[in-house]
Amino acid sequence: MKRFAVVMLLGWIGMVAGGSQAGGLPVPEFRDLFNGKDLTGWINVNTAEDTWRVKDGILVCSGQPIGVMRSQKQYENFVLHVEWMHTEPGGNSGMFVWSGARPNPGNRLPDGVEVQMLELEWPNLHKRDGVTPPLAYVHGELFGVGGVKTIPNNPRGERSMSVENRCKGRGEWNTYDVVAVDGVIKLSVNGKFVNGISGSTQKKGYICLESEGAEIHFRNIRIMELPPGVTAPNQAAPELD
Repeated sequence: MKRFAVVMLLGWIGMVAGGSQAGGLPVPEFRDLFNGKDLTGWINVNTAEDTWRVKDGILVCSGQPIGVMRSQKQYENFVLHVEWMHTEPGGNSGMFVWSGARPNPGNRLPDGVEVQMLELEWPNLHKRDGVTPPLAYVHGELFGVGGVKTIPNNPRGERSMSVENRCKGRGEWNTYDVVAVDGVIKLSVNGKFVNGISGSTQKKGYICLESEGAEIHFRNIRIMELPPGVTAPNQAAPELD
């Protein structure tokens, strides 16, 4: 049933994005979440002034200190497109969606559902030189953090891991497409849906980009907002000033 619902949703998105309109409702369309010029629309939560900068249309994160930058507004149901590239071996970063954007004093990171972006010098995480990469490091993992609970599609403990490792290594661009609707998230990595979670206890909040120790680049961050659902107050992150 969940698979059927996602297929129907994606079909509907394709229809409205193509210009169809029903009942006079506005047609959802992609808009830039990062304009390629400056940090308009983003708020630095707990990183340094020079952690985030724009160069040649690219959003560059230095990785220092650990922390996040959040979207100016909250999002509930949406399709998010983002391209990212690590520049250092072993780079670790990600996004938090449906986040309250309030850092945990212990690790400086907020709650929400993390969409992991990882580089471990294992091309596509295949066996290399007779050595198998550690299971703990899987591109495109999804998991709730900071008290947010989720049901993993492909369990690795409380996390959900991709059924196919499709990410490219450092110095190469990766594409994530995230479909987030009513507590369900589906993740496409470089053109194929390979992971998902459901039953998120928080399903409205901010989008945060993560600084986690290594330089990472972002570009072409675009979002399509979808119609809202029935979200109780305790399922939404508090609004920040």
